[in-house]
Parts: sequence; C-alpha cells; structure tokens
Amino acid sequence: MIPDGGHIPVLPQAVLDYLQPRAGAHFLDATVGLGGHSELLLQTPGIQLTAIDRDGEALALAQRRLQGYPVTWWQGNFSEYPGGEFDGILADLGVSSLHLDTPGRGFSFRHPGPLDMRMDQRQTLTAATLVNQASETELVALFSRYGEAPFARRIARRIVQNRPFTDTLRLADTIRQGLPPGARYGRIHPATQVFQALRVAVNGELESLERFLERAPTWLKPGGRLVVISFHSLEDRLVKWAFRRHEGLEILTPKPITPSAQEQRQNPRSRSAKLRSAQRR
Repeated sequence: MIPDGGHIPVLPQAVLDYLQPRAGAHFLDATVGLGGHSELLLQTPGIQLTAIDRDGEALALAQRRLQGYPVTWWQGNFSEYPGGEFDGILADLGVSSLHLDTPGRGFSFRHPGPLDMRMDQRQTLTAATLVNQASETELVALFSRYGEAPFARRIARRIVQNRPFTDTLRLADTIRQGLPPGARYGRIHPATQVFQALRVAVNGELESLERFLERAPTWLKPGGRLVVISFHSLEDRLVKWAFRRHEGLEILTPKPITPSAQEQRQNPRSRSAKLRSAQRR
C-alpha cells in the first residue's frame, strides 16, 4: 500500500485559481483518490467537502489523510452519484499513485502483477477476462478505440496466439513482440496504449465520464465552477465538447491549462495533464 505522502496533486495552483475556495462554500471532489486536491481546498477555513471514489482502498487512505476535516464520503462511480448543490466540482481523471505503484492492482506494465486493473474491486470484469476471452476482432477494436494504438491488429493477433495470460509483464512483453522491430523501443513504452485501452474498457471510463459531464453541471449553484483534469486525448475531447454543448455553462479555459516545465520535472506523471474549467451561468 502506498503511503499518503506518495501522491502529488496535479496542477494544484490552477485548481485553486479556478475553484476559488472561500468560507461557507461546498465542494465536490468527484475523484478524491488519495486526497491531495481535497486537502488543498480544505486549507481554507469554513469549507465543506463531499468526496467520491469508486476505489474502497483509495477512499480509506483519503479518509485517513483528511481526518478531522468536514468531509462527507461516498463510494461509487461519479456518474452514479445522486447529486446535490455545490459551489465547485473537481474531477481529476488520472490514475492515482495507488494504482500505478501497487503491483497487485495490475495497472502497471513495469511491475509484475495480476491482470486486474479494476478501480472498484467489487466488480467482476478484469483485464484478464478481456485479454483471454475477447475475440481478435474485439481486441483490435478495443485497442484502436480506447488506446489509439497504431498496430492494434498485429498486437491483437500476437496476444490471441499466446493466450492465456495471467500477469502484466508477460502481456507487456508479448505486446512488444507484436510490434514491428523499429517500433519496439522508443520514448513511450510499447505497452502504454494497450494497457490504457484495457484499463479504460475494464472500468467503463469513457462512458462514465460522458454521463458525469451530462449531470455535473446541474449540480452547480449559479456561478459555481466545474474543473476537470484529463490525461489523454480521448478524455480531453469529451470534456471540451461537453462544455461547448451545455447551454448553461460559460467556458473559462478556451485552451486547456497544462503543467509548467518545473511541475513536470517535479512530478513527471503530470506531463500529459490538461485542465479545463467552466462556470454555470
């Protein structure tokens, strides 16, 4: 288990700038994770906070970190939250340090672990289920849609030929072997896009995000603000177009806010972060 201090919140100043915490305000952290952003908001006296996470282990760590603060807790998918009235809502869509640095959760291709990737361990679908049971055609579609993998067909064929899989490292090596020789080594690990695709599919991430983006603006008080931090182009496109389509929102970030070079050096996992914000009219 990763300690509380192992998590560094992304774009912390931008989150504060756009949410504008003040005494008496009520905020929703829709993806509390290990509690880094919530802790920043709660530094302002008189703040009330509701915190959501689908991962029970993350929720327990956040509760320990935020002990003594006025927080209401709810475990579940943020798209299924029953709603409320908030002055600000934050959704950080990144995979937390808990997931990436805990080999037993199966999110990382750099550590040996089971092919799990469930954020909510109460669900039955795992990455192993998809890898071992989906047809080659289904895997091609999955890797293309959710991972934008350029060699999806070659990778899917190699996986089907070498099934079954139970661990992350063997799958990552098989993915590498499925690529053309010139694409096996580069700046980005060759398994990155396929692991992203599997994670997104296992957790229904894009479908949940679409539903959340439909509902969350209705939870805002007039003048309330919604802040969403995404980490890949599929998420960012959904956020951008949802903000544009919603008649009740005024976009505050015509272009997404990204981490400074200094933040990227201090927190390499922030590199791909993009923050967008909108305000309820």
